Amino acid sequence: MPTHLDALETRAPAEREAALLAALPDLITHAKQAGGFWAGQLADVDPSTVTTRAALARLPVLRKHELMERQQASRAAGGDPFAGLATVGWRGLLHARGARRVYQSPGPIYEPEGDAPDYWRTARALVAAGFEPGDLIHNAFSYHLTPGAWMMEAGAQTLGCTVFPGGVGNTEQQLAAIMDLKPVGYCGTPSFLRILVEKAEAAGMRLPIRKALVSGEAFPPSLRDWLRERGIEGFQAYATADAGLIAYETPAREGLVLDEGVLLEIVRPGTGDPVPDGEVGEVVVTVFNRAYPLIRFGTGDLSAVLPGTCPTGRTNVRIRGWLGRADQTTKVKGMFVHPSQVAEVVRRHPPVLRARLVVSGRMADDRMTLRAETASPDDAALRAALAETLRDVTKLRGEVELVPAGTLPNDGKVIEDARAYD
Repeated sequence: MPTHLDALETRAPAEREAALLAALPDLITHAKQAGGFWAGQLADVDPSTVTTRAALARLPVLRKHELMERQQASRAAGGDPFAGLATVGWRGLLHARGARRVYQSPGPIYEPEGDAPDYWRTARALVAAGFEPGDLIHNAFSYHLTPGAWMMEAGAQTLGCTVFPGGVGNTEQQLAAIMDLKPVGYCGTPSFLRILVEKAEAAGMRLPIRKALVSGEAFPPSLRDWLRERGIEGFQAYATADAGLIAYETPAREGLVLDEGVLLEIVRPGTGDPVPDGEVGEVVVTVFNRAYPLIRFGTGDLSAVLPGTCPTGRTNVRIRGWLGRADQTTKVKGMFVHPSQVAEVVRRHPPVLRARLVVSGRMADDRMTLRAETASPDDAALRAALAETLRDVTKLRGEVELVPAGTLPNDGKVIEDARAYD
């Protein structure tokens, strides 16, 4: 049974870092030369200078909601449905060929699929979850509109597995197929796997499935243990329709290991500024996919880097997994307040290390308090200056509370809505 997909997973971390950074100029050059969005987004960027993380961090972050808005605007103008981000397409588009499939995710957002083998890079996650060549896999992700099922199928076929395209719904029919064909593996959401197990148990049957790669939902330890009691070892894959596989769980059960085709940054929500390792922030990825290059793509998900390397011998960076959403925009007294506005307040006052805007009270009686970490929590002048800047940036009055460094929770929150809604 293979324990790793290839030797890339066990490279020295410095070797991997050097290879990723060395590949950045070519990725940026390729994206710019394809025209469309990246030619404009990176017009003033000399690719040959982007060879360090500091240089990469100076490039703009493209967030998912911006991607959706750009696509909508492009379609409304009769243009490319990908808004010029893809370097593949079909006849009649900016790029006249190269797309094997096109998908529609909620939004809607359209994603192309190029013709590279294991385009979404999911084989690596399947190997970590114990899948082997020759396995029959019941694939219960959707084959309709979205790429979820195709992502897993591509990785499974790369490994030499056989796939039953179960899709979603038709639970009784899927259960009958499982009992007839006896697949050893499952790909799909963890909640649907639980439904299948419960229906089988109610009928006095035991599923033949022994391993599972799940995604698309939270996979709490309680459900993992519940499945294990029934002889099924479940592992998580963290992937998006835009970026493909980002990270995956291993038998060590210590966070998620980053995919080899991804350069990860954890940034402060509302900004593109990387945070120190261990601090919770937004997951931003650069994906080395020539058909759909994503350079500093903000997923909107929160996570944090774990120290050390995986006990399985995989040496890539590990993250804690999904810790919530980074978009904490809220309404105060009828006006939207964004994490980027809190970041702007902090930017104007260097003595402030971190800040968190707490919205309290009841609806129609909102109160804002900016809690700011600083080495000088008794600095009345700083407190007054912050209050003035807060009003200038948000157009709302708020209190300011200065607190010692390390006081605020490490949960990635920039805005906390603590109002009573009853």
